[in-house]
Amino acid sequence: MEWLEHFPSLKQIESDSWRTACRNARVIELPPEQSLFHAGDPCRQFLLVIEGSIRVQKLAENGREILLYRVEAGQSCILTTACLLGSSPYQAEAFTETAVTAVLIPALEFGQALDECKAVRQFVFEGYGQRLTELLMLIEAISFGRLDSRLAERLLQAEGRELKTTHQQLARELGTAREVVSRTLKDFEHKGWVRLGRGSIALLAPEQLRGLSQR
Repeated sequence: MEWLEHFPSLKQIESDSWRTACRNARVIELPPEQSLFHAGDPCRQFLLVIEGSIRVQKLAENGREILLYRVEAGQSCILTTACLLGSSPYQAEAFTETAVTAVLIPALEFGQALDECKAVRQFVFEGYGQRLTELLMLIEAISFGRLDSRLAERLLQAEGRELKTTHQQLARELGTAREVVSRTLKDFEHKGWVRLGRGSIALLAPEQLRGLSQR
């Protein structure tokens, strides 16, 4: 059970039901862009990420994608948690963004540990609460935020002066269509704020972008 080294709070739990769940867990390694689940799939295990990043997204009937959240090292997937608690199928889909190492705990053993151990419940619901807050902020941004302001804010999250991403990835994160993102970026480029490249966006005028992001 070496994987517990990556989750210090879980490693300290001495509950018999939790130890049983850990012994029945399995570690998996997945390549980038690997599907984990789709909407309508049954949920049969609790997911913890050791390394890498998983994106959980919702696909609309018109083909538009919206990024709900990412699951990264040391985190669990709250959609998986919700499905296990409610005995319901997945309502979204998930793909690996990078190579991922993760732990899968069978639903039966996870449920028993959750029922019997306060420390397990605390770990699960702390993550659940944090993600719920992030999702509410996402809903607020999509419903009330200006796209150009939100796009400027996202560009400013680049390390240095260049962001390695595509227009489709930005559209997914911002909950809009790729064409809308491309049109807004072209406007930024026309103003001299950015320079668009293949799979990259160079920030030429971060101060102007910062001013727009704060509107």
